[in-house]
Amino acid sequence: MIPFLDMKAVYAELKPELDAAFARVMESGWFVLGKEVEAFEAEYAAFCGTRHCVGLGNGLEALELVLRGWDLGAGDEVIVPSNTYIATWLAITAVGAKVVPVEPTPNGPNIDPERIAAAVTSRTKAIMPVHLYGEPADMDAIMTLARKHGLKVVEDVAQAQGAKVRGRRAGALGDAGAHSFFPTKNFGAFGDAGAVTTDDAKLADRLRVLRNYGSKVKYVNLERGFNSRLDEMQAALLRVKLPRLDAWNEHRRRLAARYNDKLAGIPGLGLPRAPQWAEPVWHLYVVRAERRAELMEALDKAGIGSLIHYPIPPHLQAAYADLGLGKGSFPLAEKLAETVLSLPMGAHMPETAVDEVAAVLRATLG
Repeated sequence: MIPFLDMKAVYAELKPELDAAFARVMESGWFVLGKEVEAFEAEYAAFCGTRHCVGLGNGLEALELVLRGWDLGAGDEVIVPSNTYIATWLAITAVGAKVVPVEPTPNGPNIDPERIAAAVTSRTKAIMPVHLYGEPADMDAIMTLARKHGLKVVEDVAQAQGAKVRGRRAGALGDAGAHSFFPTKNFGAFGDAGAVTTDDAKLADRLRVLRNYGSKVKYVNLERGFNSRLDEMQAALLRVKLPRLDAWNEHRRRLAARYNDKLAGIPGLGLPRAPQWAEPVWHLYVVRAERRAELMEALDKAGIGSLIHYPIPPHLQAAYADLGLGKGSFPLAEKLAETVLSLPMGAHMPETAVDEVAAVLRATLG
């Protein structure tokens, strides 16, 4: 049996330290916005290479609160990938702004800077690139374009903690980075959690107000805020995991390299190819196959997990039917949705497991 992702292995590896962190918080008697969150924010900001980190409830709220921190709303347009998880779109519509979907590059999963340039209008206020599958988007090109037009850029770093573009970490490449620490992420909590990283002190201060009912001082509310706070417990547990993140990501890179080697030359199978300037962290290893259903069935029979990320693009979801973007509106995103297949990948997956997965794919496709 090869699970798609082993969720128990990290606790087996770090049990003494995680148990000690749990006990530390329990014995402190302080569970919301305390010393653990402050320490985590400092440590994670240092890891990403930003001046500020603000711990929040989850990744979706991190995206939404950044947009609110910039006062984006009705009448504003935000450019977003057509090929992404729906959370990026939800953050934009939650503030009343308009989603402007842009297709990915022909050879990769991420938003195409050239298509972004064509989508900019007088109402465009921000760009929300997603580092999909742990592969960074072309942030140099995106930031050059954003500066030219006076646009804000918020990176969706949910799948790319630790990834780099020319030596700089994701989350420090735009005006802000929104992070999800959902348990399945490369840097996952043990429940919902999120954060925003930024060099903008004004934005960071605003986010700290927004996350806590619009308040800096108890019972003094400066604006209509929200309840979106990173728990002390999750912060303490994340602090245990952070020093291991680079090593875990390096293991994922070895798995990806082995996949590339073992899957090379299989007919009808498209392999991921990261740009030279990118250092992906391989949150997912995603192949493309016309005979996807057949592959999934063969893998399942062999006791090997696989998943589809994502089977329905946001523009074809019932949630966005009111936009009138029917089938054919974004053909590249639709083609990916019909062909992508995520193979087992994880920081604790044995390298030899890749050989077993590859053998099934080769036997199925020839």
